[in-house]
Amino acid sequence: MAFSTSIRFSSSSMLLQRFSVPFLPVKRYISKPRHVVSELRFLSNAGSQRTLSSGTLRAKRREEKTGAGAKDDSGNEIFMVKEKSIPVGRIVPAELHKEATEAYMAYAMSVLLGRALPDVRDGLKPVHRRILFAMHELGLSSRKPYKKCARVVGEVLGKFHPHGDTAVYDALVRMAQDFSLRCPLIQGHGNFGSIDADPPAAMRYTECRLDPLTEAMLLVDIEQNTVDFVPNFDNSQKEPSLLPARLPTLLLNGSSGIAVGMATNIPPHNLGELVDALSAMIHNPDATLQELLEYMPGPDFPTGGLIMGNVGILEAYRTGRGRIVVRGKTDVELLDPNTKRTALVIKEIPYQTNKSSLVEKIAELVENKILEGVSDIRDESDRSGMRIVIEIKRGSDPSIVLNNLYRLTALQSSFSCNMVGILDGKPKLMGLKELLQAFLDFRCSIIERRAKFKLSHAQERKHIVEGIIVGLDNLDGVIRIIRETTSNAMASAALKKEYDISEEQAEALLDITLRKLTVLERKKFVDETRSLTEQISKLNELLSSKKNMLQVIEHEALELKNRFRNSRRSTLEDSDGSQLDEIDVIPNEEMLLALSEKGYLKRMKPNTFNLQNRGTIGKSVGKMRLNDAMSDFIVCHSHDHVLYFSDKGIVYSARAYKIPECTRSAAGTPLVQILSLSEGERITSVIPVDDFTGDQFLVMLTMKGYIKKVSLNYFSTIRSTGIIGIQLVPGDELKWVRRCTDDDLVAMASQNGIVLLSSCHTIRSLGRNTRGSIAMRLKKEDKMASVDIIPAAVQKDLQKISENLQSHGKTTSAPWLFFVSESGFGKRVPLSKFHLSQLNRVGLIGYKLAPEDRLAAVFVVGFSLSEDGETDEQVVLVSQSGTINRIKVRDVSIQSRFARGVILMRLEHAGKIQSASLISAGDDEAEIEL
Repeated sequence: MAFSTSIRFSSSSMLLQRFSVPFLPVKRYISKPRHVVSELRFLSNAGSQRTLSSGTLRAKRREEKTGAGAKDDSGNEIFMVKEKSIPVGRIVPAELHKEATEAYMAYAMSVLLGRALPDVRDGLKPVHRRILFAMHELGLSSRKPYKKCARVVGEVLGKFHPHGDTAVYDALVRMAQDFSLRCPLIQGHGNFGSIDADPPAAMRYTECRLDPLTEAMLLVDIEQNTVDFVPNFDNSQKEPSLLPARLPTLLLNGSSGIAVGMATNIPPHNLGELVDALSAMIHNPDATLQELLEYMPGPDFPTGGLIMGNVGILEAYRTGRGRIVVRGKTDVELLDPNTKRTALVIKEIPYQTNKSSLVEKIAELVENKILEGVSDIRDESDRSGMRIVIEIKRGSDPSIVLNNLYRLTALQSSFSCNMVGILDGKPKLMGLKELLQAFLDFRCSIIERRAKFKLSHAQERKHIVEGIIVGLDNLDGVIRIIRETTSNAMASAALKKEYDISEEQAEALLDITLRKLTVLERKKFVDETRSLTEQISKLNELLSSKKNMLQVIEHEALELKNRFRNSRRSTLEDSDGSQLDEIDVIPNEEMLLALSEKGYLKRMKPNTFNLQNRGTIGKSVGKMRLNDAMSDFIVCHSHDHVLYFSDKGIVYSARAYKIPECTRSAAGTPLVQILSLSEGERITSVIPVDDFTGDQFLVMLTMKGYIKKVSLNYFSTIRSTGIIGIQLVPGDELKWVRRCTDDDLVAMASQNGIVLLSSCHTIRSLGRNTRGSIAMRLKKEDKMASVDIIPAAVQKDLQKISENLQSHGKTTSAPWLFFVSESGFGKRVPLSKFHLSQLNRVGLIGYKLAPEDRLAAVFVVGFSLSEDGETDEQVVLVSQSGTINRIKVRDVSIQSRFARGVILMRLEHAGKIQSASLISAGDDEAEIEL
C-alpha cells in the first residue's frame, strides 16, 4: 500500500513539475468568490488523473486539513494548482429587445439606402447607378458598337456591386425595356423580354450600350467634380455617390421598390411636361399645385391607357400618396356589315399589366360563363403594336361587355402612388413640389461645383498662358538663360528669378516646343488669355447669383426637351369613372313590373306578352298566391329609380334592376325582401324615375280625394326605411302618384265615372309632410278611381280642337280619354269634350256606367299618331285573377261621354279588371297572338 501511494505521489509530483506551478494552500482559495474557481484546477493522484468537479471542492471545505497532504474520500491525495487565465473575449451585457431593435434598424437602413429606395436627386438606386457608371467607364456610348451584357454585369460585380449577377442583369434589362420605363436608359440588342412577361435571353446572348438620353442627362458632367466619389466595397476603386442628373429622373421614369417596413411606387411622366413644370417652378417657387398641373397634368405611362379622373393625381401630388385608376384603350370595330357582328379591340393596357395573363383571364371568365356576350377572343399583337380582338355575340351590347371587362379583369387597374425617396440620407414621403424643389437644390449644387471646377482650371490655364506670353516677349533672354544653365532645375530657377514668374510658368516655358515660338502662335496665346478672362468673368458671375444658376438649369433642361421630347401616351379622362358600380354592367333595357295586391313583385321582359286583339281572353300573368290579385303593371327601364308609395303615405326607393327577373309563370318576389315595409303596409303606386330634374313634380291622390303636388327633388335620396310622402286623414289611403310639370294638366276620375280636368299650376306645391287639398267633390259612397297627366304640348292642340268644335260642331280628333271599367268595357272620348275646372268641383260625366259597374282607370291617349291619324299606343289590362291582355288603343272605338263602350277583355271567369297600364308599341311586336 505504501508502494502504491508513493507511486501515485510521484506521478502527481511529476505532473506538477510539468506545469511548473508551486504548491498553494487550499484554504486560501476556498474563501475566494466563485469566479476565481475558473482559475484553479484540482488534481488528484488517482490513476485517471482527471480534474475534480466543483462538488469535490465544496466537499473539501468541510475538512480541516489543508496543504499538500489533503486526501479525498478514496484516500487519494489532492493538490491545488493556479493556472494562467484563459481569455474568453469581451462580454457586453445588453437587453435582448434593445439589441434586436438596434440590429433590425441597422439592417433596415442598410436595405433602404443601399438597395431598395431611389435617391431623390438623381432618381436612381445604387444598382442602376453602378450599371450606368460601369458602362460609362467601359466606353459603351451610344455611338459605339454594342457589347455583351455579360461583360457589363461582370464589370459591375467585380468593381462596384457585391451582390448576385441575377440582380444586376435584371436591373439592366429593365432599363432597356420601353414598356417598363417611359424613357429607357439603355439601348438593348437581342431578346430583352416582352409585355407578356417572357423572360429575357441569357446575358451571354444579349448586348447593350448607353442611350443618348442617358449620356446627355446623367453622365455628361461626371468628370468635372460635380459629385462626390466614394470607395467601393473593397476600397480598391472609387464610385460616384450620385450621378449629375439634369432632369428629375425619379419623376421621368418613376420607381418601385420594397424595402424593410417601407416601400416606394412612383409613376413615370412625360419629359416635355416635366421640363415645363420644372421651368414653372424655377420662375415661381411659390407656384401652387394647380399651377403646376397646368404644365404637367398627370403621369404618362409607357404602355399608354386611359387615366380616369384627377382626384387620385391631386392627392398623390399633394401628399405623396394617391390611387390612380388606369384603363386600357379599346375600340369597337364592325366585323361583318351584313350580320352586324362587332368586336372589342384592345390596343393599350394599363401599366405593368401582363398581356398574356389578361387574355387568359378573359378566356377563363367566358368559359365559366361569368362574362357573357363574348363569342371569341384572340391575340393579334405583333411588332406593329398591340391588338386583342374580343368578338361580341349578336344582340349583346359591346359597352356592357367592356364594363364587365373593367370590373372583372386587369383591363382596369389602379396604380397606388407612394412617393418615397432618399433625401439627406433618410427615406421621406414627398409630394410633387417637394420633389421638384429637392431636385432644384441638388442641381444648383451641381452647377456650383461644375462652375468652381471650370473656374479653377481656367485660372490655372490663364496663369500658365500668361507665363508663356512673358517668355515669348523675352525670347532671346529665355534662350540665353537656358543655354547658360546646366540642368532643368537651374534653368527653372533662373527664369523665375529673372522674369518674376512662378514655378509652373517656368516649367511651361521649358516644355514649349520650337514651333510655338512663331508670331502666329504668340497671337493664339494672347487670344486664349482673352478667352480665359471672359470665361472666368462669366463663371464668377454665375457663382455670385443663384438666379443665374437657375437660368442655366432651365436652359439645359430645355435643350434636353428639344432633343428628346415625344408626345403623351396616356390619355387623361375628366370624368371619374374609376369606380364601376353594378349599374354600369347592366343594360338599360325596357322591362315590365307586375305588382300584386299582397305585395309580390316580379320583373319580366317586354316580349313576355305579345300583342292581342280586342275582346280576347288574354294571357295569364303567372301563378298567383291564394286570394291574391294584380295591383299594378308598369313599364320602365333597368337603370330607373323605382319609387314605391305605400297606402300609409311612405315612399321607398330601389333600382329597377335589383328586382329579380323571372318568367311569366313565376310567383314573384315579396316586396318585404326588397323594401323595409312595416306590418300591414301595402304598395299602392310605383313610379319609375330616370332623372330627378328640378322642374318635375309628383301629384299624389288619395282614395278620399285629397290631392297634393311635391317637387321630385325631395325624393332623390331616400333612406332604406323610407320617408314620408303625404300626411293622411284617418281611414284614407294613398292610391295614385303621377309625374307632372306646372304646365301639364291633370285628369281625375271617380269610380262613378265623373271626370275633372284641371291645371297642375293651380295645385300648390307643398312639402312632403303635408296633407294637401280636396281634389273634387265626391258624392256619397263615391271614391276616386284614377288620375292621369296631360302633357303641356297637348294644350295647344286642345285649343285648336275647341275652336274647330265651335265652328264645325263635332270632332273626334286626338287626344282622347281612354276609359276602362272593372267589367272589362272601355271606350275613347275626345279630350275636347271636357273643359278645365278648378279643384274642389263636381266635374263632368265621362262614362255612363251600369249600376253594378265601377270605373277602373282612365288614360290620356293619342300623343303620337301614325300616318293614318291613329295612335300606336297599347294598353295592358290585368284582371284580379292575374290574367293579362295587351290590346291596341286604335282598336277601341271613339264614343261620347254617355256611351257604355265596347268589350276590352272578357271576364267570365277572371273577376274584375284590377289595373291597367299604357305603353308604347314596340318595333318587334308585330306578331299577333290569338
